[in-house]
Amino acid sequence: MSAEQLAQAIAAARRTVFFTGAGISTESGIPDFRSPGGVWSKMKPITYQEFTASRAKRREAWDRVFNRTAGWTGAKPNAGHIAVARLIAAGRATSVITQNVDNLHQDAGAPSDKVIELHGNASYAKCLECARRYELESLRSAWEAGEDIVCEICGGLIKTAVISFGQAMPERDMMRATIEALGCDLFVVLGSSLVVYPAASLPVMAHQRGARLIIVNREPTDMDEIADQVFHTEIGPLLGATMERFQL
Repeated sequence: MSAEQLAQAIAAARRTVFFTGAGISTESGIPDFRSPGGVWSKMKPITYQEFTASRAKRREAWDRVFNRTAGWTGAKPNAGHIAVARLIAAGRATSVITQNVDNLHQDAGAPSDKVIELHGNASYAKCLECARRYELESLRSAWEAGEDIVCEICGGLIKTAVISFGQAMPERDMMRATIEALGCDLFVVLGSSLVVYPAASLPVMAHQRGARLIIVNREPTDMDEIADQVFHTEIGPLLGATMERFQL
């Protein structure tokens, strides 16, 4: 019944926005950050300030990347990612705002310009000075040689495109997300605990502007009480069944 209700809400909406957190990707085997057994319970995060100030910390960060210690890359999209991508392609949703860094929305087929990444992306790297993009494999030889990984154009430090603790949020993406939240009439949260700000302010913003708020999460959230509908269930099966209602 929940799939039918979600499908009806999406069908009735003029402008639907999806908002995804770790819960959609844990179903693909990607570990989350904060729960018991999550990434940060196994290793201490390296802050932006530590990365830029310490060669040893940079080496540790790159070791995690190439040894895949954090486990953020290499997984495959699940039914939830695929459903979001197909609903966007069919014009049933305008975008997906994500807190995840795993690139799985794009891997599932969502156009990059429809994926708004609030916390960056772990699948590639960028120069901290000139913002030149680097694919990770192009940096492997420097890592294997024990070299500091720097930009071939300006000499600036290169870091994965993930937004680290202590690093400024991406202004352009936050602005785009805010515009989407204020402009939608249906805001669907998928797998977020809604405790990390400023991202967690977006569903509140949308709801206060008059949008219908639906939360799909295995565990209760602090925003369940303001939501119009709440489904405590697995995301992939629910979204897969919802997509079938649209024959996608």
